[in-house]
Amino acid sequence: MQSDATTLAQAIRTGRLSSLQAMQASLESCSRFSSLGAIAYLDAEKGMQAARAIDAIGWDDRLRATLPFIGVPTLAKNLGAPFPGFPATAGSHAVPRLEAQADSDLAARVRETGLCVFGLTTVPEFGLSLASEPKAGQVCRNPLDQTLTAGGSSGGAAAAVAAGIVAIAHATDAGGSIRVPAACCGLVGLKPGRGTMPAGPDFGNHLGGIASELAVCRSVRDAAAAFEALSGETRGPFPPAAQTLPPERKLRIGVLLDTGPKHPTAAARLSVVEEAGRMLEADGHHIVPIGWQMLDSLVVDSARIFGDIICVNLAEATARSKIDLDLLEHVTQAAVERGERMSAVDIWASLNAMVLVSRDLWRIFDDIDCLLTPILSSAPLPTGSLPTDHSDIDLHFQRMAAFAPLASLANISGFPALALPFGSDADGLPLPVQIMAPMGHDRLLLQLAARLEFEERWRHRHPVSGLAE
Repeated sequence: MQSDATTLAQAIRTGRLSSLQAMQASLESCSRFSSLGAIAYLDAEKGMQAARAIDAIGWDDRLRATLPFIGVPTLAKNLGAPFPGFPATAGSHAVPRLEAQADSDLAARVRETGLCVFGLTTVPEFGLSLASEPKAGQVCRNPLDQTLTAGGSSGGAAAAVAAGIVAIAHATDAGGSIRVPAACCGLVGLKPGRGTMPAGPDFGNHLGGIASELAVCRSVRDAAAAFEALSGETRGPFPPAAQTLPPERKLRIGVLLDTGPKHPTAAARLSVVEEAGRMLEADGHHIVPIGWQMLDSLVVDSARIFGDIICVNLAEATARSKIDLDLLEHVTQAAVERGERMSAVDIWASLNAMVLVSRDLWRIFDDIDCLLTPILSSAPLPTGSLPTDHSDIDLHFQRMAAFAPLASLANISGFPALALPFGSDADGLPLPVQIMAPMGHDRLLLQLAARLEFEERWRHRHPVSGLAE
């Protein structure tokens, strides 16, 4: 494993590296990798101030031992929980750079881990794409191949972590926006279960509960430490290494090797799921084949409900904020217009259908403990494959569903889901898998992911700046 945030923090904690040196290295990498378009907003001075504050903690101060990511540079997403000092625009020309006056609960917890924020990452306008190519900024490119997308909507975060600009970055997921960029860039991305992450103090149910926030990471142990530190359950010292050891009990693992005729998945991306299943079976777990017919209607319903919720929420948010719709990208305008046309009956039907998806998915999990699936149907798409300069919102949603057929199922159901690389294709691009589990079982996903990661079938190309191995 090339250096992750845990390794970098340990170097800072023990004095082999200062937080200021790590920050300087990250800032230098921002310039070196500027062609990636990963950074939407940069404040070097705020980053340096945060790093100096960490370095000022005394060596005998007990606080030094309790910060899991002490002194590690990081980036927030230009969409999601507000971070004061970093004015977010949600990737849109229509949104002025307004600075939050106080930390959100999530931002406060991020700082309490010892992470040092110095900028915001690129997102598509209002997160409305699985590619991060806003008209209000640069096209975000994949560090593994700059002709390809880094994914969306947390594409800037994933590109920055995969390139080694930072070792961990804030991310959000309402329809695959953590997992798809992680899958594109060879990272670990956990979408926490519904209600797990803090949403205060000014909670707004802007996306009907389908969105979660956490991070894109270079390792499962980073994802586990971030989950423990940022979730609603704990705010104390970071967890012991045993947190990510494989579970002792034998599990019933559902394995899906088909995504149906409408959105077929490439053979290599199905075979890696099969290989992961065989490896877990060799550990003594019981494999349960899952046919596409068991999930087909749930996947179709999830994609439709996702579109409805996104459109009606965009309509409400733009009206409340008095946004000039003429300044929006064409596909965003189309989404807003659809939301404005939805009746209360339509909205209620979609919200009720969301509950039914969750119920029916629970029934499948009566017979399995977790579900192993593909996450992308193909290699990362070439940049420009998900254009937003048109008004066919149905086509836009269809293109996203074709690229990541199973992404929105986890959001609509509320189940936690995790993507991680489990090999590479002939072009050296990651072959990712996804694991899902019922609500409340985020740690089970992290445990299984740690077991898959232990096989070391993927290695990062770019070392994390500021720390030589």
